[in-house]
Amino acid sequence: MAGLFERLKLIFNAKADKALDKLEDPRETLDYSYQRQLELLQKVRRGVADVATSRKRVELQANQLDAEMKKLSLSAQRALESNREDLAREALTRKSGLQGQLDDLMTQHAQLQGEEEKLVRASTRLQAKVDAFRTRKETIKATYSAAEAQTRINEAFTGISEEMGDVGLAIQRAEDKTAQMQARAGAIDELLASGALDDPTNTYKDDITRELDALASDSAVENELAAMKAAMGAITTGGAAAATPQLPAGAPVDAEATEVAETPKAAEPGTQG
Repeated sequence: MAGLFERLKLIFNAKADKALDKLEDPRETLDYSYQRQLELLQKVRRGVADVATSRKRVELQANQLDAEMKKLSLSAQRALESNREDLAREALTRKSGLQGQLDDLMTQHAQLQGEEEKLVRASTRLQAKVDAFRTRKETIKATYSAAEAQTRINEAFTGISEEMGDVGLAIQRAEDKTAQMQARAGAIDELLASGALDDPTNTYKDDITRELDALASDSAVENELAAMKAAMGAITTGGAAAATPQLPAGAPVDAEATEVAETPKAAEPGTQG
């Protein structure tokens, strides 16, 4: 039973890892890592600012204590000048207590200053690391995008991509259907031509019928054209006969006019032939 669970766990982990690897985009992972580094850098900078603020507060307190100690020294000096040794001793005692506080503040100041310097150095190193990572990140992203685009182009050229595969299948189906329709149309034409099928509309004509119809049409045109030419010739002949003058019977004949009428008129240029 334990072996079965181990196998199931292995299979589940393998499938989950494969699914995650398919969903993972290296560019998004790089951007996320860069964002985390920026957040860490921001925290370090805030730490530097906090330590610097604490150091400055200690400096202010130390300056106040130093000013108070100077006042006590001046007060002790004036007390001695006034023969008040007891007041001078009290002032110096207070000054001694302030001196201990000042020493503690100076120790804290030194620690804070050292911590601030370490944080500043860490911030500088981290900033350089973040800048280098950003440059490397953009280079990797650009390279990945170029490789991805090249892969898609190659898949499109070879027809193995999902999109182009669907397009290729659609084209293949269209070509197959077109070839099938062409074959069906050709078969029907052959059956109609052979008489195996009847055309209920009487609109189908085979090649021989179409040629005969064309010859009949040409013959009709030629016959009509010949008839028109004959009609035009008859009209021309009748007009010429009407132009010849007819003399009444017994009328005297003018020999000169007859000679002129019988003399053929010279043909005008361009009307011969």
